[in-house]
Amino acid sequence: MRQIIIHVDMDAFFASVEVRDNPALRGKPLIIGSLPGERGVVATCSYEARRYGVHSAMNIKEAYRLCPIGIYMHPNMDKYRAVSAQLHRIWNTYCDAAEAIALDEAYLDVTDRAGDMRGAREIAQIIKQRTRNELGLTCSVGVAYSKAAAKTASEEKKPDGYFEIPTAQDYVNLVVNRDVRVIYTVGERTAQKLYAAGIRTVRDIWENNETVIRLLGKQGRWIVGLAEGKDERKVTPYRPQNVRSISREVTFQEDVSNFELLKDVLVLLALCVEHRAKRHALCGHGVTLKLTYADMKGITRSRSTTGRNTAASIYREAVRLLENVERRPVRLVGVGIYNLSGEEERQLIMESLLPDSDGRQVVGTEILLSELKERYGLDFAGHLEQVYRVDTLHKTVEYMRKHI
Repeated sequence: MRQIIIHVDMDAFFASVEVRDNPALRGKPLIIGSLPGERGVVATCSYEARRYGVHSAMNIKEAYRLCPIGIYMHPNMDKYRAVSAQLHRIWNTYCDAAEAIALDEAYLDVTDRAGDMRGAREIAQIIKQRTRNELGLTCSVGVAYSKAAAKTASEEKKPDGYFEIPTAQDYVNLVVNRDVRVIYTVGERTAQKLYAAGIRTVRDIWENNETVIRLLGKQGRWIVGLAEGKDERKVTPYRPQNVRSISREVTFQEDVSNFELLKDVLVLLALCVEHRAKRHALCGHGVTLKLTYADMKGITRSRSTTGRNTAASIYREAVRLLENVERRPVRLVGVGIYNLSGEEERQLIMESLLPDSDGRQVVGTEILLSELKERYGLDFAGHLEQVYRVDTLHKTVEYMRKHI
């Protein structure tokens, strides 16, 4: 039996949750992300805001220029994660396998459960109905023979839409004259390469498949196959151990030239990375440091480690990397671990002084936190969990920047 896949995608998820919880926001251009005057981007926005040209990932200053009458809000990630868990519980009831690819989005394999397209249609309508009735939210659903086609189908009638693409030929007929961006994995950079070669539509891909492969190599072969409706990927349930890296970053509201402040911020970022790694019982064998300078030039530095993933050890390696980069104003700093495994090399979060591999003493997390308390008056005792929240982390970092 051929695959039958459903793709579920919430409509303007963050914004819709806020409107549900505050009906006074209904019908207004709501923009979730940074606030006007801050650095940052749009996380998502209501459909009313999209009519002004605002969209996800847009610079917040550009969003404000386009929509000065918009209502701007910081995201409440804890709330969205809680709603997401409710959504996925509903969706997972009706499938043989589920692949969550975002808080508000998932692929569902309903091949055996549905039996045929008619059965899949019934499941899709139940999902839409339960999502609306139980959570007060709308979703768009696509049913198709493949993952790529199902995602295209879910986007076809947004918001609150439903669409089917039963066969590869149906998919080809639908997208043949559309821009190459309709093809899964063709982002802005890839599209620009294709445009430069005179390839603007899916039909152009067919007619110039050798050129596409020559331009893009392995990715080009993949794109040519998708343009012909070929996609044999299976719905693969998400497992934390499949994650390739764990990271956390912050953007400063004003450029930072004080590298001692950057080191202090690395403490908080390392705590966040350690927290997530522990939550998923993962261990990294390398540390990365990411910087974006004031001129928007970005760099990434990394070094292999022995797999010790306390916040203190992550911090220590990140500082070593920081000490070897060009010192000029910084806009963004991030820390991560990579080369993950499920090894049981774990230590307590409040690490005491331990000997380093070269015989030097390692500064433990508890001491690092006490130093932050002394410098900034920040006392994390009893509420360290709050720092792991995106909004609290950013507020804390900004407080540190202003009070160093």
